[in-house]
Amino acid sequence: MRALVVDDSRAIRRIIGNIIKEIGYEVTEAGNGFEALAQLDALGCPDLILVDWNMPEMNGLEFIKAARRDVRYKQVPIMMVTTETEMDRMAQAFIAGVNEYLMKPFDKSQLLEKLQLLGIETGA
Repeated sequence: MRALVVDDSRAIRRIIGNIIKEIGYEVTEAGNGFEALAQLDALGCPDLILVDWNMPEMNGLEFIKAARRDVRYKQVPIMMVTTETEMDRMAQAFIAGVNEYLMKPFDKSQLLEKLQLLGIETGA
């Protein structure tokens, strides 16, 4: 199983990546939406995408819209992991195609709970 973690913070990518690796995923990282689209083209369809909203060059919402326009990625579970807490932002994300929304700061149990909501076995 493969996951793509998209965040402009290397520390956050590592935190999320380490949790995802613990449940058996191979993790690929990207620092913004453009890098993430390039990773999708290079590596093919992952089993899970976790993406931040606020990033330079191409933000998470723009990335999600681009990914969902591509038939290859329409069914991939996408979780937005962000500091954006306003209800209208959450609504925009769900309309764009996210399957779950996790607000920063978060802990391991919160991330695993959201993954379980996506139907992903976490061993928890």
